[in-house]
Amino acid sequence: MNPLLPFEWITALRFMREGKMQTIFIITAVSIGVAVIVFMSAMLSSLQANFLKRVLTSTSHIQIIRPDQVARPLRLEPGALEAATVQTPSQRVLSIDQWPAIIAQLRQTPGITHVAPAVQGSALVVRGDASRSVSVTAVDAASYFQIVALPDYLVLGQPRLGADDIIIGIELAKDLGATLGDKLTLRSNTAAGRTVTVTGIFDLGNRGANKNNVFLALRSGQALLNLVGGATSIEVTLTDIYAAEDVAQDIHAWSGLQAISWISSNAQFFTAVNAQQTSNTLIRAFVGLSVAFGIASVLVVSVIQRSKDIGILRAMGTSRGKVLRVFLIQGGLLGMAGSIVGAAAGAGALIFWHGYLREPDGSELFPLVLEPSLFLSTLLLAALTGVAAAAVPALQAARLDPVVAIRG
Repeated sequence: MNPLLPFEWITALRFMREGKMQTIFIITAVSIGVAVIVFMSAMLSSLQANFLKRVLTSTSHIQIIRPDQVARPLRLEPGALEAATVQTPSQRVLSIDQWPAIIAQLRQTPGITHVAPAVQGSALVVRGDASRSVSVTAVDAASYFQIVALPDYLVLGQPRLGADDIIIGIELAKDLGATLGDKLTLRSNTAAGRTVTVTGIFDLGNRGANKNNVFLALRSGQALLNLVGGATSIEVTLTDIYAAEDVAQDIHAWSGLQAISWISSNAQFFTAVNAQQTSNTLIRAFVGLSVAFGIASVLVVSVIQRSKDIGILRAMGTSRGKVLRVFLIQGGLLGMAGSIVGAAAGAGALIFWHGYLREPDGSELFPLVLEPSLFLSTLLLAALTGVAAAAVPALQAARLDPVVAIRG
């Protein structure tokens, strides 16, 4: 033993070394508990990061659109009858009033990083005898691709949107039998038609999106949908993605437009995440309790086995405080040693699982997220749990009467 160590540390380490089986048993138990906590916490963080990556690179943080059109009863002459119900009108594709001024104001708003106008509507895409109904999104590529990372999802071609260019999904390309350089005809409900060339094919990881969505240049979409100079939506990104709902409410307050945040659009996901976090917290609590009771039970046995040693130490003048600290140190060391082994085991299991689960193309199923704060907090929690679990056995040892303990 290092003579520079305090008496309490020397005694605690000696007790742990002499009771090797007990020490190995409790360190193993703590390691298993900590490994479960680390694995589950890191897995949840990885899945959340994967979802955020997929959602926030394929959509804006806030989408601003016109308010829904509402039918209002006509003012009738006094005594005239009025219908009991008013039928809701069909929602026509209309441009946002004064959208350039709104974009200019959004760009001056703190916390907003990128703003882009878009025109969205439906059309029929035709190639030979094949035709499909699609959702058209017409954008200015320079600004829109800073919000939606469509170039990252291209499997063929280039993210080029000239006046006569179109980017389509991989499923739509299969349905139409189209590939790069092919000519397609777009027809809208206004009877307008346009011949375009396929310059890119994307895969968003969603069959519906790959089948139904196409992208055009902003002016081409405006002409196709009879909205020359118009914009049906404004796409916005923020520096703080979790402030999207608050910013959306502020935009609605001063503009009167609908501002839909990505948080409200994915409310079910956040409900599921909250449920997972609650379950994870409960599992941590139960694992922590089992670890604490395991440490406490081993140290209680150790106090009984070493009662004579404790009595001799007390008879030689060792204070109750030092005896108390011996077992508290022992509990803390057991918890810390178990947490180090368990954290390494949990991280190793997650790395193996991450490497084993792969997409069909060989890419990762989810990003591997191993935050240093997780390991530091787990190490501290396990050490504190060990000290807390050792409190009762330590008090029991400190209260032993030296004479009674020596007599056995």
